[in-house]
Amino acid sequence: MAETGEGNFLGLEEDEVGPWDIVILPIPYEMTTSWMEGTERGPAACIEASSQVELYDPILPSDLPCGLSFHTADEWTSDAGTLKEQLESIREYVQPWIGGSFPLVLGGEHGILPPIIEALSEHPILEGNLGNLTLVQIDAHADLRDELNGERFSHGTAIRRALDLGVGKVIQIGTRAISREEAAFSQGDSRVETWFARDFLSVREGEAGWSRLIQSLDSIEGPVWITFDVDGLDGSLVPSTGTPVPGGIAYWAAVEIIERVFSAPKSVVIGADVNEIAPGEEGPLTEFNAALIGSKMITCHIARLLSEKGE
Repeated sequence: MAETGEGNFLGLEEDEVGPWDIVILPIPYEMTTSWMEGTERGPAACIEASSQVELYDPILPSDLPCGLSFHTADEWTSDAGTLKEQLESIREYVQPWIGGSFPLVLGGEHGILPPIIEALSEHPILEGNLGNLTLVQIDAHADLRDELNGERFSHGTAIRRALDLGVGKVIQIGTRAISREEAAFSQGDSRVETWFARDFLSVREGEAGWSRLIQSLDSIEGPVWITFDVDGLDGSLVPSTGTPVPGGIAYWAAVEIIERVFSAPKSVVIGADVNEIAPGEEGPLTEFNAALIGSKMITCHIARLLSEKGE
């Protein structure tokens, strides 16, 4: 029996009983925001906006769901009283979906990433070694601080904590808001590859910088998790996110980045998150763009599957 599309990602009808090929995991987590709030309402707003996303994508032979089964899970909730317990409950929420389905996590502040990475350590392709994982981060911020406002498990420390967990490599794309501490850490740690927005979007670098970025993405090898903070997009595209920053990635550039990561000959994208979604008085543009990004990741995953099957 199929569920009606209302309340489901992309408005799709979904089978009530799994297993499912693709699972949407809403995590309305907000505990360490340092400027504008609202990410706890982001996943629900994104799912609502996604009903207006077109199901056609030219890289697929048919409209979504393109023969695959989808499941929009009940959103994460927790009554835990401490930050540590909240993060542990996120790991427990994500854990059952690792390895069997392609998970798309909708957040919530970027602090959701470390518990997601902990859950990924159980993925069979990683063989218990997070050193085999490449984290592709699209983000205006480096998130490499050791602490922010006295908290080590903050949205501004998410990538630093992921590296502490043993992630083998981080490719940062679109960075343009970074502290001196983070810049020094990035330059001194061989696991971090940073593509500042100015390196491929400025008038001076332009096409040459973009070409170098694409070459780097094409050379990715092994398991990949994509973490897409929506403020990686130019601030005009996501005005309601907590820290919109000008000078960011245009929509079509984001689409090509996603397509290249999924199509890299030696990469295997095992899941993704789209985070820092927040609805606002400016209208639904932020959550709609987040839904578009999530949809593009799903279509790229399906296209890769079909390609591997020779379809």
